Amino acid sequence: MGLSDFFWNLGAWNWFVVAVALSALEAMVPGVHFIWFGVAAFIVGMLGLATGMAWEWQLIIFAILSCVTVFFARRYAAPDVAASDQPDLNARAEQYVGRVVTVEEPIADGRGKVRVGDTVWNAQGSDAPQGARVRITGANGTVLVVEHAFN
Repeated sequence: MGLSDFFWNLGAWNWFVVAVALSALEAMVPGVHFIWFGVAAFIVGMLGLATGMAWEWQLIIFAILSCVTVFFARRYAAPDVAASDQPDLNARAEQYVGRVVTVEEPIADGRGKVRVGDTVWNAQGSDAPQGARVRITGANGTVLVVEHAFN
């Protein structure tokens, strides 16, 4: 008995083999691509076991379910659709907008350094002496944009 005979005799169980292989591939390849095809293969395997339908229909249902799961994922599981309670989580500098901080190294010719907590950040803004209080109004990459704080 050859390998092809072995797989031919598995019937609907082949879909579970495909689902596991696609899930393993998903674990090795960055991104979310293969898991949705694996989900479709799993569903077809369940339908094949439950109904005993012909393999031709199983292939058609797999194609349809693959399209449905991919479109569902792109529509509802996309990162730009998912709302976050902390939208600035990975934008560290943006988290500081609005804070009043102390100038660590004088801001001269538009460049200097400010202290935020226990960290010193590069800053840009109007000239300010060391020890002055400035408000963070934005970020330009890892450089904080500041203006004089009038408290």
